[in-house]
Amino acid sequence: MIKTTLKYTGPSLTNFLKHHFSTTSLNNAAPQTAILMLNMGGPQNKDQVGDYLLRIMTDRDMIQLPVQSKLGPWIAQRRTPEVQKKYEEIGGGSPILKWTNIQGELMCKELDKISPDTAPHKHYVGFRYVNPLTEDTLAQIEKDNPKRVVIFSQYPQYSCATSGSSFNSIYTHYKNSNFPSQIKWSVIDRWSTHPLLVKVFADRIKDELKQFPGDKQKEVVILFSAHSLPLRAVNRGDPYPSEVGATVELVMRELDNCNPYCLVWQSKVGPLPWLEPSTDDALKGYVKQGKKNFILVPIAFVNEHIETLHELDIEYCHDLAKEIGVEKIRRAAAPNDHPLFIQALSDLVATHLKGNKSLNPKFLSRCPKCVNPRCIESKRWYGERMCAQS
Repeated sequence: MIKTTLKYTGPSLTNFLKHHFSTTSLNNAAPQTAILMLNMGGPQNKDQVGDYLLRIMTDRDMIQLPVQSKLGPWIAQRRTPEVQKKYEEIGGGSPILKWTNIQGELMCKELDKISPDTAPHKHYVGFRYVNPLTEDTLAQIEKDNPKRVVIFSQYPQYSCATSGSSFNSIYTHYKNSNFPSQIKWSVIDRWSTHPLLVKVFADRIKDELKQFPGDKQKEVVILFSAHSLPLRAVNRGDPYPSEVGATVELVMRELDNCNPYCLVWQSKVGPLPWLEPSTDDALKGYVKQGKKNFILVPIAFVNEHIETLHELDIEYCHDLAKEIGVEKIRRAAAPNDHPLFIQALSDLVATHLKGNKSLNPKFLSRCPKCVNPRCIESKRWYGERMCAQS
């Protein structure tokens, strides 16, 4: 039998025990404030890939296809083996749920300290295309019956195809069920220029620059890579490209414009024109210009998933870099559990809770050339339900 002795060196044992048990009680209490963290999600194992792709390919907020009810399932079925193989190559599944839970737990722990009036806080994960699905999470929140719910998009930059689809799914859920009006609801829909988010990306880049020889550091080209978007969505007025660009410019300002840089786009699907230059074409173009050292920065992703671990790490940093003769290439880590990122999340929610606005006015406006009838209905629903609670 091993005997251990806990030695406490703080102000007093009485205060230590009082703090310990009050914190424990707080964490076990029913939440006063629920934070619903919205994201696309990712399959936790390869058996979930088929359903995940099917939900994406049949979601008209995400992608518009002719005869979508037939073509979407066909594309999903056809792509499933290829995508399953990619997940196998990064360990068998997406870590996005793991990271979101870590972020949520750390955020709520910090919120309990800095916003005691709204504590206890509890995070909930609502994924669009894989468990835990948003509609199931909403049911759990209703069961827990908090006083307030903050719907918190985990896409810092807003796009109708990602953030918009998640928000529309909440509207669709309550269109077909009773809305719990006894709970106060509010929305954080975008946060692309938050100072601490900017500092996180800058810090990640500094870490990678240190990995290059001193005489090469100033030559490193920083490529900020974000998920691309079809040009027809951009032409309708989707705010995503400008919001991603705003993040990039603030990060480079934080870095005192230390290196050459470019905003590039990844993950194009299908033959239609999308935002360019693509990440792979940008690498090829710069190498032809004599550039040989690069850092890839996933500027629109807050945690690791297949587009960082496979597309950026394997397809570009390993395979493509070897093919085109890159001298050295590094990939900046996503924010993940960076302490400043947890502070960013906590500050966003705490500031929001102290304010008197349930919604950002921008959230209620549609793209100038919007053609999606669901957006009309959804924006009206949010305005009627949540502005009335302010």
